[in-house]
Amino acid sequence: MTAILRPLLLAVALWPALTSAAAPDRVVGWIETVTLAPWDVAVKAKLDSGALTSSLDARHIESFEKAGEEWVRFRLMIEDEDSGKTFSMTLERPLYRDMVVRGAGGRDERLVVLMDICVGDTRYEEEFSLRNREEMTYPMLLGRRTIGHLGRLDVRETFLTEAECDEDSPRVPHEADRGDED
Repeated sequence: MTAILRPLLLAVALWPALTSAAAPDRVVGWIETVTLAPWDVAVKAKLDSGALTSSLDARHIESFEKAGEEWVRFRLMIEDEDSGKTFSMTLERPLYRDMVVRGAGGRDERLVVLMDICVGDTRYEEEFSLRNREEMTYPMLLGRRTIGHLGRLDVRETFLTEAECDEDSPRVPHEADRGDED
């Protein structure tokens, strides 16, 4: 009996330390307003535990070579939730990777870049697949890789955090992929 109880008691004793190391104590809702840094554009994002990689509404997506490296050029056209104005800018970012998404709609190849977002008082460098999300309700989708950094997801709630980053806010750099597949 003692041999059975010891591992169980150890697991129960260590559980708080293990869960707090994996994610902060913050609770986030299934819809949050985050800001796209460094432009402080407020974007309504859907947190989707069914998606592994986050996705961002982008138009005119093209890859090109710059200084011997693969880069991506794309246009953002996102309504700023705070001002109601459309933020429109062409960006160039190094290609982080390409990915294939398989779902009910078939197979879709996407380019992935690293972008900074602000959630609460912290900036996070995250992977975003680029896709025209014009027909979608939310211009940004945050997948499990990102949600794991943000805290616990409460699917019953929305808008539990407020983005409040400035130049002194802590920044969490992107961590290399742990081998998860999209």
